[in-house]
Amino acid sequence: MIATALSIAGSDPSGGAGIQADLKAFSARGVYGMTALTALTAQNTRGVTAIEVLTPAFVRAQLDAVFDDVRVDAVKVGMIANADIARAVADSLRQHATAIPVVLDTVMIAKGGAKLLEDEAVGVVRQSLIPLATVITPNLPEAATLLGCAAATTRAEMAKQAAQLLTLGCPSVLLKGGHLEGSHSPDLLLNDSGAVWFDAPRIATRNTHGTGCTLSAALAAELAKGAPISAAVQSAKDYVAGAVKHADALRVGSGHGPTHHFHALWSDERR
Repeated sequence: MIATALSIAGSDPSGGAGIQADLKAFSARGVYGMTALTALTAQNTRGVTAIEVLTPAFVRAQLDAVFDDVRVDAVKVGMIANADIARAVADSLRQHATAIPVVLDTVMIAKGGAKLLEDEAVGVVRQSLIPLATVITPNLPEAATLLGCAAATTRAEMAKQAAQLLTLGCPSVLLKGGHLEGSHSPDLLLNDSGAVWFDAPRIATRNTHGTGCTLSAALAAELAKGAPISAAVQSAKDYVAGAVKHADALRVGSGHGPTHHFHALWSDERR
């Protein structure tokens, strides 16, 4: 039986992030993907130019339609947009997803700088969504916003903030350290079993659009297949590293291009 995963997120018409990236990652990891849209964006590899947020009632209707009919083995939550949608998603997860893994990617700002989460919604995410998550995957600026402090600049500060994030009610935190300086990008998984560091060398490319979406979706896919959390993180990170390594082969857009979600499945016949 094929595992399934549901993404609750916004749309990226250029295909590199959001729902589109999640579906690609699900497919590449061998999982059947489903979606519930929270917002439409007008964006490309150079940035976001407009956002149209859907009504909380319609977001909830999408979720009810999926959960009422289809088996869901894991959920990934991405762009929430505002407080009312956060509440609608939380209500749905409390009703339908208490027994399945939930990966919460606390999306707040697009790579180009556009705000993707209203200030009022941060508190709702903190109080209502994080306690429902199996694992949250903030980067350093997002973690700082959730905790109301300055972003970590060292591994020691990352460890301290990851521990603080655990007190918000989620069993596991994957704190992404890509904003640290240095030749390596360290991520920290912290839960009751202890701390595990995942180190990877930085890859020289500007084509990193959608890496956060892709990592959280790949993590949800691995959890949907039944992998334990640490193994799921390692598999997801290995997959994203390959997607970034081969990103330049796509030649998509003139800004921060997307990662290559299907790098292991496609060949570039033009080489």
